[in-house]
Amino acid sequence: MTTAAPAFDGNTLLTPGRMLLFALAAGVLVASLYYVQPLTSLLALSFRVSATRAGYLVTATQIGYVLGIVFLVPLSDVLNRRQLLSYMLLGKIAALLLAAGSQSFAVFALASVLMGITSSALMVVTAMIASYAPDHSRGRLVGSVMTGLLLGILLARTVAGVIAQLSGGWRPVYLLAALAVAALLLMLRAILPDEAPRGKLRYARLLASLADIIRAEPLLRQRALFAGLGLGTFSVFWTGLTFLLSGAPYHYTEMQIGLFGLVGAAGALAAHGAGRLADRGHAARLTWLLIAAALLSWLCIAFGAQSLTALIAGVLLLDIGVMGLQVTHQSVIYTLAPHARARVTTVFIAGGFIGAATGSGLASAGFAAGGWPLLCAIGAAMPLLMLLVWIGHRARLRRGALGA
Repeated sequence: MTTAAPAFDGNTLLTPGRMLLFALAAGVLVASLYYVQPLTSLLALSFRVSATRAGYLVTATQIGYVLGIVFLVPLSDVLNRRQLLSYMLLGKIAALLLAAGSQSFAVFALASVLMGITSSALMVVTAMIASYAPDHSRGRLVGSVMTGLLLGILLARTVAGVIAQLSGGWRPVYLLAALAVAALLLMLRAILPDEAPRGKLRYARLLASLADIIRAEPLLRQRALFAGLGLGTFSVFWTGLTFLLSGAPYHYTEMQIGLFGLVGAAGALAAHGAGRLADRGHAARLTWLLIAAALLSWLCIAFGAQSLTALIAGVLLLDIGVMGLQVTHQSVIYTLAPHARARVTTVFIAGGFIGAATGSGLASAGFAAGGWPLLCAIGAAMPLLMLLVWIGHRARLRRGALGA
């Protein structure tokens, strides 16, 4: 891996063409966490396990993602980010090939964890963009990458479902994904700066500093909690949706389940607009509105077992709420600790995907125990808790202002 990087300055990195590539990279890298969702019935048949057990593979990838966020992404505050990203993408290719060749559930589960760990490479890219972006456009630029990430989460289902349907199996999904990541590796190495390390690597101290940042930044703690609740409710729905659509009354195929992701993709487009509004000082108002949208969505989703129209309306509201919140959160946290943006990213995204992993696990367990009604109750509890915490936070701010 000795390809020379081009001459570089901060303005060169953030051109519209390169921002488009970074958004594409985010979508490609995060997609492997979600290819499995429309494939659970195929994987269950292939490995001779129950559909509920196969559903926990989503949790495995998300656990891996949290591990990568916590143990690898902080390294980008001190190491050459181009080299770190290159090695992570090579690991990603290896994990996808291992998944494609898996002959047992255990091996596929291991590959899923490795896919999650190496998918955290996208946060190395996000932290790099945040570190070079000017203050007045940071939310917009991070929002552009987040739009790619969120579209990747949703369209992964569509891509996986269509490929599986056309090829008659799930293995080609992972083979083609490995080729896509290989192409991405070559393109990113051609444009990323070959930076000098920005400090000495004291790995234990670097990880310990995460606790210092958590203690010092109450806004980061709050927004990491909200990210966990937001991605948690999102995972409850999208993991449980496969169970609903593959059974009565829908009986959809893998392709039809995958195409349902196109509905959610419309909501993801709200992410870019949220970044612009947050840059203009509207983060608090956006938080109110987007939490309300996520909570209201579950009222529609609850009727989804009988009404496709209600289900579609719920998907749109849920994705607008959750995706818009994620960008709003990041516009807030990237004003904190400019010297440690990778570690700020680590805390925030780890919180989010701990929630996502918990949500997908609760979806499988909840649907098995109480069907769609219990799953909806679990999903709705998360934005409700977010709303209660936000009400308490705003009330404390008002009391502080009156006391002053």
